[in-house]
Amino acid sequence: MTLRFAIFALIQKYDSMNEIITKRIALLREWMGKNELSAFIIPSSDPHLSEYVSDCWKSRQWISGFTGSAGTIVITLKSAGLWTDSRYFLQAEKELKETGITLYKMGLAETPSFEIWLTEELNTGDKVGIDGKMISIFAVGNIINHIKSKGLILSSDKDPFEEIWENRPGIPLDKAFIYDSKYAGVSALEKINETRKHLDDHHVEAIIISALDEIAWLLNIRGNDVKDTPVVISYFILTHSDAELFINSRKISSEIDNYLKSLHINVCEYGELDNYLAKKHFSSVLIDPQKTSYHILQSLPISCRTIKESSHISLLKAIRNATEISGLRNAMIKDGVALVRFQIWLEKNVSSGNETEISIDEQLHELRSQQEMFVGESFDTIAGYKEHAAIVHYSATPETNVKLKPEGSILIDSGAQYLDGTTDITRTICLGSISEEEKIDYTLVLKGNINLAMAKFPKGTRGTQLDILARAPMWSRGINYLHGTGHGIGHFLSVHEGPQAVRMNDVPVCLVPGMTCSDEPGIYKKNKHGVRIENMLLVCTDISSEEFGEFYRFETMTLCPIDTAPIIRTMLNQEQIKWINNYHQTVYEKLSPHLAPDEARWLREKTTYI
Repeated sequence: MTLRFAIFALIQKYDSMNEIITKRIALLREWMGKNELSAFIIPSSDPHLSEYVSDCWKSRQWISGFTGSAGTIVITLKSAGLWTDSRYFLQAEKELKETGITLYKMGLAETPSFEIWLTEELNTGDKVGIDGKMISIFAVGNIINHIKSKGLILSSDKDPFEEIWENRPGIPLDKAFIYDSKYAGVSALEKINETRKHLDDHHVEAIIISALDEIAWLLNIRGNDVKDTPVVISYFILTHSDAELFINSRKISSEIDNYLKSLHINVCEYGELDNYLAKKHFSSVLIDPQKTSYHILQSLPISCRTIKESSHISLLKAIRNATEISGLRNAMIKDGVALVRFQIWLEKNVSSGNETEISIDEQLHELRSQQEMFVGESFDTIAGYKEHAAIVHYSATPETNVKLKPEGSILIDSGAQYLDGTTDITRTICLGSISEEEKIDYTLVLKGNINLAMAKFPKGTRGTQLDILARAPMWSRGINYLHGTGHGIGHFLSVHEGPQAVRMNDVPVCLVPGMTCSDEPGIYKKNKHGVRIENMLLVCTDISSEEFGEFYRFETMTLCPIDTAPIIRTMLNQEQIKWINNYHQTVYEKLSPHLAPDEARWLREKTTYI
């Protein structure tokens, strides 16, 4: 294929896609007109308010063409806007081009929220539509508080995509499976009893759980319903004496059926939840307003007292038990071995000119798949070469895929699901000569990563209070990144897990021993380069005294060499130099016994003291 023909084909593809998006928006507007709606809000979630969703609920992607995992599109009869965060600014600019959808960059001072934008676009008495199944109670409350000042009316009972989305994918029907206690560390019965005690403490009759990762964790079950995230599409309701799991019965094998019966859990059809809630007449229920859909609240009888609080399961799930920590350490060794072999392969093959962003993703998958208990990726690999690395959540496609050369650097953010743990790691690897600016940026990011990893902090500290440690080296030079510095990571569950986080905006959750958190500062310069270095941290007990109380520290769990070639050593202080040397010594000691002699020699060279 000639270059000219390839460019023509690419332009034709985008023109065709833009035309499709325009037609889809027209279909929605026609539907809105029939239903007397002046606007419709479409989030990225599913009925369980998940971050990553099954294909059947990718309505926002279908209507806009934007493929990022986070964002909300609002369509009126005359205009349309997409709100997303800094991870997707560059990606959204490209994917929304020529669609008539305006990009609104969240987190910037000049960007209005979509709620405020609606009050400016619409007139008093206009109706705003949402599908109440796809938006949380908390989010709907926020919408109502904003639009009522303009006299706008909210309608929440219809899903337009049931009518306008032709050949919409169905809900996945893969079988659920048991997650053995030898990996989970605690039985489902113990977790259920802990939750029943929580109900007693709050004097509540029932709890309604919608979040898929919470159900999977609580019941020690897993599934294949969401790509890269081993969850099962279901709802769970627990009382002092009863338990109901709402799930498509075709997903229940005889083994799962016997397992649920042993826990005294009744299986109900997934679609029967509304009728059940209407007829059950609970006196009181406990729900998390940020993890429960507005539709569920509306389905409860008026007489039912609802107690809204942040999920206690989310916090229990976030604190690793001894079995989980041991499993995660084992997973890190396996992941580290695969990554060392990958980097050796990359060094040997980059000069051939035949490897691309996509081919290295395939090679990384192959090497990880050779490890014991590997199940799959924990998210789609981000492999951005040169300027593509400036797109925070870049995903190579056949159209954007480029060949690697022995020059510049590549950012690789990847992770794996092993039965004994979930991994998430980013390395920026120098493939050849790079500019002085890239070296400076690389070293600044490394300094930030090390600063957070070395932190010691008193009991009661929130991740928000530690965020400055990672950003300070960049801030000193007028540089910033707009994504969070760290997120929780599930245990053979979602790669993004709360409630803990390290970020600029306040997250009122204290870090406690057993919690995991990523450490991933970055610098991104449009059309130039991007740098990110990410390790997973474990919160551990450090020291304590009667006078000053308990102090905690981080253990860096990720085991993979950090490229030292781009480091400007004079920019590091002695503590930072000591940290990276000690880290590399640990990496070598932990991984070398699992490597062939030539692989161990390569690793010894890459972990030599700087």
